[in-house]
Amino acid sequence: MTSSAPAASPAAAAPPVLAEVVRSGFTEGHHRGSLVLLAADGSVLDSVGDPAAPVYPRSSNKPMQAAALLRAGLELSGERLALAAASHSGETIHLDLVRTMLAEHGLTEADLQTPPDLPLDPVEAEAYLAAGHRRARLAMNCSGKHTAMLAACALNGWDPGSYLDPAHPLQRLVHEEVEAAAGEPVASVGTDGCGAPLMAISLLGLARAFRSYVLAEPGTPQRRVADAMRAHPEYVAGTRRPDTWLMRAVPGTLSKMGAEAVQAVALADGRALAFKIDDGSTRALGPVLARALELLGVSDPVLERIADTPLLGGGRRVGEVRAAF
Repeated sequence: MTSSAPAASPAAAAPPVLAEVVRSGFTEGHHRGSLVLLAADGSVLDSVGDPAAPVYPRSSNKPMQAAALLRAGLELSGERLALAAASHSGETIHLDLVRTMLAEHGLTEADLQTPPDLPLDPVEAEAYLAAGHRRARLAMNCSGKHTAMLAACALNGWDPGSYLDPAHPLQRLVHEEVEAAAGEPVASVGTDGCGAPLMAISLLGLARAFRSYVLAEPGTPQRRVADAMRAHPEYVAGTRRPDTWLMRAVPGTLSKMGAEAVQAVALADGRALAFKIDDGSTRALGPVLARALELLGVSDPVLERIADTPLLGGGRRVGEVRAAF
């Protein structure tokens, strides 16, 4: 008697190429993914791949998390609110403000449930280690968000020990805010790298969420978050980060990247974009972001800076990662 292996199911079509890796004139690799562009009126201007499929936006969800904190009654503004929506670089301004916020709300670093980490920015990480520091909860890039979450718990009498539980009252507010902003139900709930609950939505929903924040009425939680991030982009990211460069160079722009190569942006007039690089490679973020902004009609020298992703050979430039759409 002979047996045969079960027939393999047809492989899902690979996402289209968004960026290519060119070394010494030879294309040695590709980064695939999906992207959506929205016109000022909210209609789909263009798309690549499958922007209707759910993804984990990772830290691109942070504006919605911050808005939920305001809905919970937490009074934050300025740099503090920007830091609550941040993936900070671990620069001195970030770590000092996290320490200040902890003290203001009667908290200590021991209350944070972020995993001990080094600063996100490589330059800052080297300096941090050279100063004799070790991995710490405060240095983790989400420590501002976690501090604000704990502060909201203290304000409302919610259990601070379970603030990362998806069933916690605070996380239920976040869930509601994500769905309202995206205009669609959350497809899945997972755990982000910092330990916080993570809500999956489509790239289309993510772009709609960012668009709704820049167009929200002044004084609403959504607009307050957008305004704080745009006014203090160094606290959202860091001095050597594309989100900061873009928000500084193009007035009214809201920009937030997420791990696994997710990016969302909304311009002041409601034009918006969201994309994800399928393999999670952040080196493709800049070239794809710059090209997507060009297609939205943005023209500014900052795009060249954002797109520049050199490949080195022997310490000198021998190629680049570049957009391919």
